[in-house]
Amino acid sequence: MDRLTRKQLKSDKFALEVQHSVEYISEHRRLMTQGGAIAAAVVLIVGGIYLYRNHQQTVREEALHNAMLIQNSTVGASPSQYVVSFPTAQARKTAVLKAWQDLAAKYPGTDESEIADYFLGTNAADDGNLPEAVKHFQAAINNGEGPYASEAKLSLAQVYAGEGKVNEGAKLIQSIIDHPTVLVSKDEATLVLANLIENSDPKRAKKLIEPLRTSTRSAVSKAAITLDASLSQR
Repeated sequence: MDRLTRKQLKSDKFALEVQHSVEYISEHRRLMTQGGAIAAAVVLIVGGIYLYRNHQQTVREEALHNAMLIQNSTVGASPSQYVVSFPTAQARKTAVLKAWQDLAAKYPGTDESEIADYFLGTNAADDGNLPEAVKHFQAAINNGEGPYASEAKLSLAQVYAGEGKVNEGAKLIQSIIDHPTVLVSKDEATLVLANLIENSDPKRAKKLIEPLRTSTRSAVSKAAITLDASLSQR
């Protein structure tokens, strides 16, 4: 059996969804006739919107996948056929920037746009361009309360802390503690907050990590014990 390409698989999936929609309308033809032309039009419109949204989501996911491939690319010879490579570091940097900018611009208000802004922020921070990093982290946060928004809050809090804006950073992390996500748990956010304020408010930091010393998550308990020992020596 010939191996299908990803494009063929996506086309077949979309065709199958269309077929299901046609079958649904056929099965409910009598009800649609009784309800008149308006009811029929509503069903057709709803069915079309459903298929369009599913198709659009698939397109966005494909675009995100391609952007991640470029983000994880290397410079020089590629170690495998699954890793994208560029001849120079500058060529890679330009491609990474374009991939995320295009994704953010093409799908504003979506999870993919939120992820794009997060990576634009982290890449800018890695390059030392903190104003640009702040802009994109804030855009990811403003885009919604999804998982990557919590990651953006953590990153922005670190930038604020580096600029001496500890209180602003602490507020961002506290919002994650109040509303944790699948990417940043309450315990993880609490540890970050304790680290952030260990110099400005060591008593509060010690109080925050005390319950985490006995966490069932070994990584959390070890980090809490280490930070607690550091605070106790002051």
